[in-house]
Amino acid sequence: MTWVFLIGGALVLLVAIVALVGAMLPRDHHATRQARYRQKPEAIYFTLAGPVDWRSDIKAFGSLPDRDGRKQWWEQDSHGHKVAYELVEDKMPSRRVTRIAEKNLPFGGTWTIDIFPAPEGSIVRITEDGEIHNVIFRFMARFFFGYTANMEGLLRDLGRRFGELTTIEP
Repeated sequence: MTWVFLIGGALVLLVAIVALVGAMLPRDHHATRQARYRQKPEAIYFTLAGPVDWRSDIKAFGSLPDRDGRKQWWEQDSHGHKVAYELVEDKMPSRRVTRIAEKNLPFGGTWTIDIFPAPEGSIVRITEDGEIHNVIFRFMARFFFGYTANMEGLLRDLGRRFGELTTIEP
């Protein structure tokens, strides 16, 4: 019986330490990744603006009614989590800014995707201005998930969509 209390106490202490460290981390973060492609900016733009069936992390997606004149949609990941997004800025073929439209999630923020013409193709840069409200999720994002994993995944999937090997650049 003593072992049960010791193990339970250790788990409570571990969660408390994780929460304390998470509370000391900044709520907001800024991260950027980019990659080069042999495609014209228009081809990149229309792929990003179209259906997301080429993304490996998205299992389902659909449209939502516009809100305040902004296009909205939802995406469902491989774990079954659905998140609603809205299009904040759209400048064909050079920029798309999306924001998480839900307020009750433990995270939020925007992704700015800039598409630059480059010799022999394009450069795609994703900038995340994020916020993590939940202190335990903040700890996990900082020390386990990282702030750039989703951006890197999208850039690699984009390369696969065009049959290109993608090298991620900071």
